[in-house]
Amino acid sequence: MATDITQPVVRLDNLTTTREPPGPRLPLLVQTAIFGIFRQHWLPYLRRRYGDVVRLHVYPERSVVVLSDVEHIKAVFAGPASVFHAGEGNMILKPVMGEHSVLLTDEGVHLRARKLLMPAFAGASLRGYREMITELAEAEARRWPEGRAFPAHARMQALTLEVILRVVFGVADGPRLDELRRLLRRVVNVGPIELIGWYNPRLHGKGPWRRYALAQHAMDRLLYSEIAERRKAFDLDRRRDVLSRLLTVPTAAGETPLTDAELRDQLVTLLLAGHETTATTLAWALHELARHPSELAKATRAADGDGADDDKYLEAVVKEAMRLHPVIAEVARKLTSDIQIGDLRIPAGHTVMPSISLVHADDSHHSDPHRFRPDRFLHGGPPSGTWFPFGGGVRRCLGAGFSLLESVIMLRAVLRRHHVAPERLRPEPAKARNITMVPARGARIVATPRHREQG
Repeated sequence: MATDITQPVVRLDNLTTTREPPGPRLPLLVQTAIFGIFRQHWLPYLRRRYGDVVRLHVYPERSVVVLSDVEHIKAVFAGPASVFHAGEGNMILKPVMGEHSVLLTDEGVHLRARKLLMPAFAGASLRGYREMITELAEAEARRWPEGRAFPAHARMQALTLEVILRVVFGVADGPRLDELRRLLRRVVNVGPIELIGWYNPRLHGKGPWRRYALAQHAMDRLLYSEIAERRKAFDLDRRRDVLSRLLTVPTAAGETPLTDAELRDQLVTLLLAGHETTATTLAWALHELARHPSELAKATRAADGDGADDDKYLEAVVKEAMRLHPVIAEVARKLTSDIQIGDLRIPAGHTVMPSISLVHADDSHHSDPHRFRPDRFLHGGPPSGTWFPFGGGVRRCLGAGFSLLESVIMLRAVLRRHHVAPERLRPEPAKARNITMVPARGARIVATPRHREQG
């Protein structure tokens, strides 16, 4: 659907139409189930049938408008934060992340939270993490089973969780953090049915929802205990971990102190969002490299090198995995006032949802889009606005640089030690887990030691 460049791409005032976006007429519960489980197949079909602006009825947001035109999406990302509320758009995460999470707040409250967290993911801090990530990645690669299939996703989750624990707490040892590891793995492993149950209080005391709630409450107790103990530390001003930084906000930045509840919500957000998406990206990258020997050979040569071009190629592998298999398939903005896109009016209270997956798979932006080809991210990369796995605008993921850094380091550690091959030649499909799309069988690969490099 072509955009009329003579008119504003997205109008915020002087609206001229009352026509709302088209979409399927299936009942809300049916649409919710299809979207939650099969959206990777359903959304491309809906785009072909209805165009680049499609309205769905999905619980709990009710009215959701999926966008797949790049110019529309750019206009949403560049629009005023007072109109496009990302925090409200992410409310599905509130039961686990908490109301104070940087992902769930808007405008001034969001900017304050982002300002407090940003130093932990800025340039100087990133350089300081490199040695720690390398050490953990090499230790993980040494533990991999040899000559038999295993799920790469699970191993990458274990590794990225160790890294984010060090970033958040400064240490990763002790019985409290051992128990926290176990609970975090349970909390992140939530399916579409459990997501729906979060918003139905009648289900909270039953079956999987009760078990999930118990795990979450146990996790919260551990976090509050860690916060209370850390508040008593005498050397907070010399520590560089995220928790210590947040506890020294009043003396460092003139801010009002963060409450325990605020601290808990930011810590949970970092612990969950800070490891799950990167682990899944790495699993997809290994899945694709294992199935494409020529790309694996190039990536292995890059892993053996230590120059800037080698880093760029490994980063291109990671970016192509993100393009081909976006871990987060959509981002959301809830409208505080009516807007107009083309000749369609989208009322206040609706959620507009730029579709990462539809844009990434569009052959008008990416040639041969279903082929794994890291080279497309060299020499300038795809056109602006056609690759946005970290979202966009003022809400672009503050951990984007950190994620790319640790992905390159981890991929290098694995490929220097192992040759990887697929368990099966047939590609694994994606399945929905929490709000992410993950390899359905865990990205199963076979790793064989590269004896020449190991001596």
